[in-house]
Order: sequence, then structure tokens, then C-alpha cells
Amino acid sequence: MTNKHNLSDELEYIKQILKDYPNGVLIEQIENQSHLTLSRRALQRRLLELQNLGLIRVEGKTKGTKYFLSSKPSPEAQDLIPLSTTGKRVLEKVNQPLQKRIPVGYNRDFLDQYEPNVTYYLSLKEREKLASVGKTAMQNQPAGTYAKEILNRLLIDLAWNSSRLEGNTYSLLDTQRLIRFGESANDKSAAESQMILNHKDAIEFLVQKSEHIGFNNYTILNLHALLSNNLLPDPEASGRLRIFAVGIHDSVYEPLAFPPLISELFEIILKKAQNINNPFEQAFFIMVHLPYLQPFDDVNKRVSRLAANIPFFRENLAPLSFVDVPNHLYIQGMLGIYEMNHIELFKDVYLWAYERSSSRYAVLRQSLGEPDPFRLKYRNNIYSLIKDIILNSPNPKMAASQIKLSAKELPIQDQEKFIETVETELLSLHDGNFARYQIHPFEFKHWKEKWSL
Repeated sequence: MTNKHNLSDELEYIKQILKDYPNGVLIEQIENQSHLTLSRRALQRRLLELQNLGLIRVEGKTKGTKYFLSSKPSPEAQDLIPLSTTGKRVLEKVNQPLQKRIPVGYNRDFLDQYEPNVTYYLSLKEREKLASVGKTAMQNQPAGTYAKEILNRLLIDLAWNSSRLEGNTYSLLDTQRLIRFGESANDKSAAESQMILNHKDAIEFLVQKSEHIGFNNYTILNLHALLSNNLLPDPEASGRLRIFAVGIHDSVYEPLAFPPLISELFEIILKKAQNINNPFEQAFFIMVHLPYLQPFDDVNKRVSRLAANIPFFRENLAPLSFVDVPNHLYIQGMLGIYEMNHIELFKDVYLWAYERSSSRYAVLRQSLGEPDPFRLKYRNNIYSLIKDIILNSPNPKMAASQIKLSAKELPIQDQEKFIETVETELLSLHDGNFARYQIHPFEFKHWKEKWSL
């Protein structure tokens, strides 16, 4: 919904306060000086936005954090992403004050004019370049193999960056502790912790079910349900298409408000996405049209960011985790789509973001070594057995019997190695790597305590 105050005015007002504190200011002092009716959490989001824009810098941690006005925008915010000429034009237009931007509604022609494998948002050269940087050595392996290999890192990167783009103030290390150990940061809100954990559940859902997911109602509705869990005023809204009007913050775009039409267009978007052959075009299409329609009460951009990874998980391409993407450019790219149906700025961000993510995981994958063919062959057996042991086998003796029983279902020549592989995996489990089995922290802790007796 549209906020009472204009975001640009709020940011400018906060900057004016910081000018009076050349040696830095605490958030409590900003609150005392400010006449804005912002909650602590909302003020933190504004400060994060200023930081992403390179207009302020931050020093210290938790209660001692100080905010300083920067003398000039940081190079990271200004020059990190090279913009095309058309992208720069879009940026200029969406940076105009709201009063100078023309109010618009949903333009159905924007969707209707797109024909899968005939219309392309990405040029052939761009698609070929993304294919080159996103290629992995596992593209002939079963769906999800690559994502499972890097899952521990992917969970943290994608959960943190996607949440950060929503204004979440968790640090990367706080995110790591929350995902790996279930420890919430003391100075963060319950909603921010919930957002991170929801991302974890949603990413695991996509990775573990890579062979079965797609651009269909089952996947997208359940993805929304996982990402919005415990975050919406109406619990029934999770996984349900929108039935009332919404507004877009700091935008002149008004999304559709007629539920039957929202439902119709949602189905058309999914059908067109299904029919797109190129995974990079497919990912970009869904990131453009899901948020533009706003099919859910909230959490639409989050759904689009994770859904964009569906073709990458399925085809064992490098994932898109939005590493280092500046918040303001991402939002301004979306505004270009909302208000003008111009994709150019958002495409500049997407192309840069995918190359950045691919580079990160290429380095990470090299450090992991080549995958074990035996483990790939029996990945589903190993996964389901270890998960069942953690949940139902309280001691090593019971687990050993369960492993031998499961091994008997395999060809005799593979049974001994299967037993060794599972037992080795059990012995190597620790607080930093159990997430791959979709086990909650309290379940893993309970199992480890019983196992050690």
C-alpha cells in the first residue's frame, strides 16, 4: 500500500538530520530529531536505502551503530552496473518526482504482445553470453544436482540478498547464524527473522523438488505460501491469488483490482513461461510479468526472484542469487516496468546480476571437487534415508539396522558401498550442513543429543 509520506522526501529529511552530525549519529538520535512518524523498523529500511544509494556510510554494530553522511555517492552505487543508453533513459524518467510521472494502470497488451520463442526480451547475443557464463559441468545430470551441491552457500546467499532487496536489515553473518543454527539476531524484528526463514524453506522446496517443479499453479502458489508464511495479516492469503486492490509504494502504477481478471492473466503468464524454450529468457520473463500483475496480496517480487531460478535449478545452470545487486537500481528497474512497460533498465540489472552470481558459484564449485558418481546415482535414496534416520532413529545401532535394510533394495554389487556412503555422511553431519536434508534446527539438535548418548 502507498505510504503516507513520499519516500524521496523521507530520505532527504533523514539526510538533513545527518548533516548536523559530522561525527556520526545513533539511530535513537535520529528518532529524537525526526518529525516523521516512522517505526524503528521503517527507519532502518530508510537508512539501508540511503546506504545502498551510497549517500551514507555505517560504522559499528548493533546498539553502537553510527550513521554518517557521505561526501559523495559510493562508486559501488554509481558505477557498479554498466547501464545501456536506453536503461539510462528509463532511470532518468523514474527518478522524476511523483508529481511529474503520469498515473497508469495495468496494460494487458504488454503481456498479450509477447509470443514465446518469437518475441525475445533478451537478444541472441545476450542469451548466448548468459549460457556461456552459466554453464556447469553437471548439465547432463538429473535436475537439481548442481543446486544441491552448493545448497549450503546458496541458502545463505539467496535468502539474504532477496530479503535485503525487501529492506530486511539482517547482516549476512546474522543470516548465516539464523539459517544454520536457528539463532535469531537480538536486534532484529520477528518479521525480519521470519522472512529469512521463509526464504530458506522456499529455496529448499525448489531445490529438492527440481525434477517436479515448473511454471504451474502447484509450484508458484506453494512458493508464495512458503515465502509469505506468518507474514500476511490474513493467513488464508498465503498461496492464494489476490482478491482486493493494492498500491505500489512510491509509484504512480495502479495494479488490477478485478479478481477474475487477475486469475485469468496469472494463468496466461504461467502458460507463456512454460512455453519459453530458453532458460534465461524464461527467468527474465517471469521476473517482469509476475510483479507487474501483482497476483498476490504481497511478496510478489520475492516470488518472482525465486521462481526465476526454476529453469536454472532444473537445467543445472548457475543460480541467480542477486549478489551485490544495489537495492535502488533493482527497484528503479521495476518502476520502469510498472510505469512505462520498459524493460531496459531492469534487463541491465538482470544481465549483470546473473554474471555476478555465476562467477561466485564457479569459484565455489571448483573448491568442492568433482561429484561422486555413486552419490549422484543414489542421491534420492541417500537423501530420504538420512532424513528418516535423523527424524526416527535415536541411536547408531538402530540407524545401522535401518541402513542395511535399505541397502538390500539395491543391486548386490552396490550394497556395501551404499552402506559406507550413508554411514560416512551421517558421521560428517554438523550444524553447518544439515540443511540439505530439510531438517529443522531443533530436530537436528534433538537427534544429535540422542545420538551422542
